[in-house]
Amino acid sequence: MIIANRSQMNPKNALQGLNNPAIIVHGGAWSIPDDLKAEHLVGVINAVKTGYQILVEHGSALEAVERAVVCMEEDPTFDAGIGSFLNEEGYVELDALIMDGNTLNAGAIGAVSNCRNPIILARRLLEKINSPMMLVGRGADKFAEKVGLSCDPKELIIPREQERWEKGNVGKDIFSPNAKGTVGAVAVDMNGHLASATSTGGSPFKMIGRLGDSPLIGSGGYASEVAAASSTGHGESFMKLNAAKLAIDLVEQGHTPQMAAKIVIEKIASINGYGGIIIIDKQSRLGFHFSTTRMAYASISKEGHLDSGIDPK
Repeated sequence: MIIANRSQMNPKNALQGLNNPAIIVHGGAWSIPDDLKAEHLVGVINAVKTGYQILVEHGSALEAVERAVVCMEEDPTFDAGIGSFLNEEGYVELDALIMDGNTLNAGAIGAVSNCRNPIILARRLLEKINSPMMLVGRGADKFAEKVGLSCDPKELIIPREQERWEKGNVGKDIFSPNAKGTVGAVAVDMNGHLASATSTGGSPFKMIGRLGDSPLIGSGGYASEVAAASSTGHGESFMKLNAAKLAIDLVEQGHTPQMAAKIVIEKIASINGYGGIIIIDKQSRLGFHFSTTRMAYASISKEGHLDSGIDPK
């Protein structure tokens, strides 16, 4: 499928002398059952189209990945934003990371409990002058209130997750490939700038205050002037290897994004971890790989082609 845009109407106009934009998103690497395949595919396709539209209108990669992730935070299909897993005490704690490869500036939010879109909150932190790169827990909650992004924590809980928690299957899905996963997006814009965004509700029944890889720079995501990556899966394994930064290092050493993705996930498997990763480089080359049975993904390449899937190729 080809996505039409204004630049394609006259190939020699807006894109001349500029990079061709591209974007890839993921909706989590886990054992997605057959009856949930369609909604996962619809969700990632909506997200990637949203991000790509920003790119072809000369928006930044940072804005594109933020808006793509917001789409998935607003979709209760995914473990991000509304509809996320509840922690051990029955409420939602969200994590997010956004990073600008051109400046290496980043904003990270951990264990925020009163914000519907933690990726927007992370972006606000990134843009705040002389601020920390990361805020967690009560500090993240207070920041959400300060910038007008707070909500009633009950707004984040949907009946499906309330029922899961009330059944009391504590520990059943924790750190399991059967647990729905993190969402993320990476993009390159017309100026050749790269960005990465990752957002998650974490594991079901997780300990209060638990942070996985998602909000950690270099583990859950990373962006440089060369490439950008976003991870999903068993967070502790990705943290051990600083997996997203490892992926970028591999691309900088000459590996294609696809080969780098494969190497990283194989290394994750070698320490008994599992998950997936998406990567994009400055040349708009895309890569992804996962070791779980399924990972929802969608991409729009520099030629404007839409690709999506959920099963291994």
